[in-house]
Order: sequence, then structure tokens, then C-alpha cells
Amino acid sequence: MAKLVLTDVFLSINSVDLSNDVQSVTLNYEAESQDCTTMGDDTREALGGLKVWSIDVTFVQDFASSQVDATLFPIVGSQVPIVLRPDNSDGVSATNPNYTGTGLILNYSPIGNSVGDLAVAPVTINSAGTLTRATS
Repeated sequence: MAKLVLTDVFLSINSVDLSNDVQSVTLNYEAESQDCTTMGDDTREALGGLKVWSIDVTFVQDFASSQVDATLFPIVGSQVPIVLRPDNSDGVSATNPNYTGTGLILNYSPIGNSVGDLAVAPVTINSAGTLTRATS
């Protein structure tokens, strides 16, 4: 099994490549649990329900044109295309899958951190459509 150290993630939000400003990123993917327990059962049963995904990103803040703030501030509350893959320098492959979907930008903190610390901008992107995984 190949091991990977994240050093060059690709992230595009609303067709803007913000990869160079990503400090940390987590893609969350899960299915809701639906209880299907019926009378006579002595143990809870569950079925997988609708899938949900989200992305938590911390950007190093950049207020320049076409950078973090100029891209994110106007799209809070909007559904936008998202593209994420582990390695920006390699093409899409079985070992560098491309995740795409329509995301809803719910939380964006344009200014944040303590005195003397790096200005960061955390963002939460929630699912607004199916997340797809491509390997070619």
C-alpha cells in the first residue's frame, strides 16, 4: 500500500484554483443511518441512507485579486463547483483520484487568528449535489 504525505493538494472552488493558499483540508464523506428496527427485533437494525459530504479548508488568507477573499466572500450561501485531489502535480489516476461535486459555501471567516499569528481563513463547504470520484 502506497503512503502519502499531503504536500501539494489541488483545490478549485467556483473554477478558481486556490491550491497555493491551502494550509489544511479534510474531505468528509458519510451516509446517514436509517433505523429499520421492527417489532420482535431484539437488536437495532440500520440501513445506509442518503450520502452527505463536506470539505473543511483552512486557507492562508490572501486579499489580492482572484485570491482567497475575492473568490470566497461573494459566494457565501451559493452553490459552486468544487474539485479536490491529493496531488496537484500528478494527473488524475487510481493513485490520485479527482473528487468533484457542487458545494454550498456556508461558513467563511475572512479575518481570524491571534496577534502575531498568520492570518488564516477557515471555510466549510457542504454537499449540494453528488460527490463523484474519478480515476482517469
